[in-house]
Amino acid sequence: MSSPASERPAVVLLSGGLDSATVAAIAQSQTFRVNALSFSYGQRHSYELEAARRVAASLNVAQHRVVNIDLRAFGGSALTDDIAVPKSRTSDEMEHGIPITYVPARNTIFLSFALAWAEVLGSQDIFIGVNALDYSGYPDCRPEFIHAYEEMANLATKAGVEGRQKLTIHAPLMHLTKAQIIQKGMELGVDYSLTSSCYDPSPAGKPCGQCDSCLLRRKGFSENGIDDPLPYPTP
Repeated sequence: MSSPASERPAVVLLSGGLDSATVAAIAQSQTFRVNALSFSYGQRHSYELEAARRVAASLNVAQHRVVNIDLRAFGGSALTDDIAVPKSRTSDEMEHGIPITYVPARNTIFLSFALAWAEVLGSQDIFIGVNALDYSGYPDCRPEFIHAYEEMANLATKAGVEGRQKLTIHAPLMHLTKAQIIQKGMELGVDYSLTSSCYDPSPAGKPCGQCDSCLLRRKGFSENGIDDPLPYPTP
């Protein structure tokens, strides 16, 4: 007999950003026991790890692990290489092509770590905050990728082969706009002042206000008729 959801552990990828904080709250609202997983992967915006710790503490998660990997060894992204982060792009510019802030294979790598921890925990559920609407162009944020990875994951583990585990990858934000994500998070009591979304924050963690992530975030709050609680630079 399967355990009730209140006894079921889930691995939740927690970057410290708005989306992942919302996903962690969604997992808790579904009475999963949240085991949060973050990565120090050589990103230029490592301040987000402080945000992840704050979010994890505010949600009182069961565990929070930070794994060290070094994607700067490969580079190829404005987040892991000496490449300028694009600023002040229009909505039309954001909607075309794969942005230079895409980190090659990042979600594939992160999900692989989550899969390993899930197998150890006896968990059948992984939550990830990917979104196919507001982050156009990211190949590892599409539903096709999530479905394909889930199928592969169920072939790749001892627990899956032995029939003890059928993994589900939950992507509850996949088809939501940023405004809808924020609205959902506020309904669940997420404190967005604890999060960090900027691709190029100051050393103190202050958001730049002009990168794609900042612009999309600010737009989402504006569409909800509320101010973003983060301290953006004044014009």
